[in-house]
This record gives sequence, C-alpha cells and structure tokens, in this order.
Amino acid sequence: MLFGEISFDWFIYKSQKVQSLDKIGGYFMIEMQDVHMTYPNGVSALNGINVTINQGEFVYLVGPSGAGKSTFTKIIFREEVPTKGKVVVNDKETSALKWKDVPYFRRNIGVVYQDFRLLPKMTVYENIAFALEVIEETPKNIRKRVMAVLEQVGLKNKARFIPDELSGGEQQRVAIARAIINHPGVLIADEPTGNLDPETSWEIMHILEEINAKGTTIIMATHSKEIVNTVKKRVIAIEDGVIVRDERRGEYGYEI
Repeated sequence: MLFGEISFDWFIYKSQKVQSLDKIGGYFMIEMQDVHMTYPNGVSALNGINVTINQGEFVYLVGPSGAGKSTFTKIIFREEVPTKGKVVVNDKETSALKWKDVPYFRRNIGVVYQDFRLLPKMTVYENIAFALEVIEETPKNIRKRVMAVLEQVGLKNKARFIPDELSGGEQQRVAIARAIINHPGVLIADEPTGNLDPETSWEIMHILEEINAKGTTIIMATHSKEIVNTVKKRVIAIEDGVIVRDERRGEYGYEI
C-alpha cells in the first residue's frame, strides 16, 4: 500500500514538533548474545542472534514473514525463553527470572499489537486504567495518569467510548496509551500500522516518535516499506532466524 502525497506532507509537518528523533542513551537496554530458539515441534526460529539495542533507540525489525521477528520480540518481554544464549533487558537476564517475577519485569515493557487487543466491553478509560488497577495504584493516581496519557494520544474526549465506537486508528491509539501508562523503558510495536489506512498510519508513527523522543526505546516490527524508507531509523533485518543486516539509518530492502 502506497502512502498518499497529502498524508506524507501532513507527517512531515507534524514531525517538525519532534526535536530528538534519534536520541540514543549511553547504557545497554537490551542485549542478546548467541541467542537460539527452537520450538518443541522442531522449528528453529532464531539461530545465533547477537545484538545490542541502547536506551532511546528507535529500531525497525524487517524481514519476510516467518523469519523470526515475532520470536525476537517475544524473547524480549519473556513470553519465550531461548533454548540457548543470553538475553539481558534492563540489567536483568530474562532466563534467570522466576515466574513470580515476570509480571514485575514486564511492567517496564509496553506491547502494541496489530489487532489492538482491547477489552470490548470496557470503555477507553477502563481499558487503560486496568493496567494500573492490577498493580493496585490509587484511584486518584489512576485518573490522573489515564487522562494524561489520553491527552498524549489525542483521545481525551473519547474516554467513555467503547472500542466498537472507535475507528481503527483510534483503537490503536488506545492500545498505545495502555502500553505506555506505566512509563515503560521499552515499547514493542508489532505491525502497529498493519491494519490502518495510510493517513492514520502516519498519525500513529508521529505518536510513536513523540514517545521515543521522551526516551522510550521503540522496537517496531513492520512490513511497511514506505514508513521505513521515509522515517529513517536503525533497521535490523532478520532472515531464517539470523540478522542479515543492521544499519544505522537503513532502508526496508524488500520488494512488496
């Protein structure tokens, strides 16, 4: 899908407000050393991954479907444990975490999915507040933080709506708000624009850049050639479970 000229101009205009698009911190946020992942059915998803992603980076994960991108991200937030190798996130070795500690570990990692994964019978406010209620935040702080994050994603006036009353782009903004409500150090976005129209995709990209400009590391798996080639960031290309390309300001590199 090609992005229209109007949408592109709109994005460039909005991006002028984001000052530090490639700000990189000075310490390790995520590190993988010789990481392998083989599933019980014998499928080998990762085959010797070595990579470091620093605090504040914005990284695109690209590559063919089935290349290992999803496994790469799942290992970061400890949905999967590698069969070999070492993964360190926020100074914690993920394979050494006890199950009871995993929920606490994940509080510093936000995840946004292509299909939004909102709770359908809850309002926008309730969907976001739920992430704070489970950690027993006070009602006063919940309201303050939820309204602040809704303002950040431009949905303060939609707090009482349910997901079915929102457009796809608005639902994705709710999903982003929910993912960042705990001020995570890392935000993983799995095809966040995959189900959206071109103009809405640029809006989502602008929100992600604003979040990144405040210091959050963003890892975005995408098949969008237009986004990757227009908004230059670090590009990590994975094929057959191996990193075949890691470029500071790379391009998509695949034909669609």
